[in-house]
Amino acid sequence: MRTLKLLKEFSLQLRLELKVLCKNINMPKVSVIIPNYNHARFLEQRIQSILDQTFQDFDLTYLDDASSDDSNDVFAKFDCQPRIKAIYNQQNSGSPFKQWNKGVRATTGEYIWIAESDDVADPTFLDTLVPLLDQNPQVGLAYCQSRQIDSNNVVVLSTLRQWAEDLSQSRWSNDFIANGFTECQQYLLFNNNIPNASAVLIRRSVYEAIGGAEESMFFAGDWMTWLKILLKSDLAFSAQILNSFRSHESSVSSRSFKSKVGIYEHLLVIYNLKVPLEISLETLSDFKKRMLCNWIDLTFNPDSKVSLKDQIKFYMLAAKTFDNVNGIVLREFAAHLKRRSIGQIKRWASRSA
Repeated sequence: MRTLKLLKEFSLQLRLELKVLCKNINMPKVSVIIPNYNHARFLEQRIQSILDQTFQDFDLTYLDDASSDDSNDVFAKFDCQPRIKAIYNQQNSGSPFKQWNKGVRATTGEYIWIAESDDVADPTFLDTLVPLLDQNPQVGLAYCQSRQIDSNNVVVLSTLRQWAEDLSQSRWSNDFIANGFTECQQYLLFNNNIPNASAVLIRRSVYEAIGGAEESMFFAGDWMTWLKILLKSDLAFSAQILNSFRSHESSVSSRSFKSKVGIYEHLLVIYNLKVPLEISLETLSDFKKRMLCNWIDLTFNPDSKVSLKDQIKFYMLAAKTFDNVNGIVLREFAAHLKRRSIGQIKRWASRSA
């Protein structure tokens, strides 16, 4: 009887191990997620750049967020391969980061590539970044250098190093692997120097460990995600330019931190992470002045539509984040008022009411 019991237990264990093995065999290395909203004119080029990758162990999930253009007709040309699937929203989600999380939940790959629908990848993108995660299990996020292109595929900037020039003139000229906590403390908290999600490959286990992207954000959810990932893991960077980041009139990036929502979310990032990153008020001093000045500039912009409610919300959060907010605000407001006519001041006051 004991022998029979042992055989049954062994058989059960063997079946479980075979089940896990089969699952791993069928599971792609990379899950490519394409969140799309009204990017029909760029979508074919985007999808083709993924299918043309020299590294082919991936599946592809297209998420359409209730587009009103012919995006889904464009995608239909590709919807004939077993490794390609689509998820269609009947109503717009209101947040690109809800779509990120939805795509991650619907896929199984060990690594995640959020391939924005208006960007383009070079053929060796995955072949370059996958080994950085494979060979460095402590790395939760790997990314490459990008170029910037316009809506006609014309190169606007040959590299995006200028996004981080105020932090370092040379750091992003070479490959490196960095401690995640230090990266956040010294660089990423002050400037989103990972400006494009399409350039990033994420380890799924770390993404899930942080609870996914922050769905309440519209502009800064990617930045918050990178910071939270790097509080739990390290970062790898390839200086090869393998991603084309498209900027055009309808892209989120072209509108982000010029808006009241963008500036507020930027402040929210600092507020949420200054304590876990052990950032002192002294370190935040210069950054504080720039942010408050940007908000005040926006307040006096006739097209900004910053209401009194917006003002209260922003300054309450600023007071929780920085010290001596009132002094800077009063000085900057006074400087702005001196430069304006009585008529301009009245129009600003009536708009803020």
